Amino acid sequence: MNNLENKVAVITGSGRDKGIGQAIAFRLAKEKCKIVVHDIGKTKGEIAPRHGVGIQEEVSQTVNKINNMGGDASGFTADMLIEEEVKGLIDFTVRTYGKIDILVNNAGIGYLFGPLIETSQENWDAVLGVNLRGCFFGIKYAAKEMIKQGEGGRIINIASQAAKSGFSHTAAYTSSKHGLIGLTRVAALELAEHEITVNAICPNHITTGLGAWQNSFMSNAQGKSEREYLNDMRSRIPLGRVGRVEDIANTCAFICAEESNYITAEAINVSGGEEYH
Repeated sequence: MNNLENKVAVITGSGRDKGIGQAIAFRLAKEKCKIVVHDIGKTKGEIAPRHGVGIQEEVSQTVNKINNMGGDASGFTADMLIEEEVKGLIDFTVRTYGKIDILVNNAGIGYLFGPLIETSQENWDAVLGVNLRGCFFGIKYAAKEMIKQGEGGRIINIASQAAKSGFSHTAAYTSSKHGLIGLTRVAALELAEHEITVNAICPNHITTGLGAWQNSFMSNAQGKSEREYLNDMRSRIPLGRVGRVEDIANTCAFICAEESNYITAEAINVSGGEEYH
């Protein structure tokens, strides 16, 4: 994929160590993209405890790892709930590297789970705000710059298997990811004339730091041990294993490359065959 050399990529939510976003940043850096590593940069917000949110130190560590392996990376912290901060992320990218070619909307909240009838408006608004409104802000300002540049671009939204199927105790999360597919399709239609492709990737469960918390929560909710829960999960996956961050990063790299020029408005399952519609 030599055609990715010197492309400029922003990956939101990529500061967290061993997370999906970080894996995408490393993979695109391997393809010689210039990388803007983003995360919220706070230990916790008003809504919820940290649960693996990328703090400033982790953003800096990810940037250093990319630069130490011969890449070119910079870091920026912004709250995806705040439009001006998201605009600031795109502005920073253009000031630093002169352009933006790729936006990966990876930042999200995946830990405010619980029974629907016990879900507070506060938690509902937080999940929908980050997972959907934040992606809208990212698309809006990245697309404006890409249109101005006149050279096309790639926008990739990291959705979820929950964008295709429902799961108990995840009303806000599942709703946000279903909504993200709708946003992906509309953006793809509107931006096609500018040769900007917009696609979503829909992973099944991946045991990152956040995924480990999800394992604990869901196994308790189902009255199972974590081992039983994970064994049941593997039994549903034709390829016989849970997903890895590299699976998502490799798919993302392919969508960014010229070989995928004719792919847009898609919600691509990366689930070992567990999700296939």
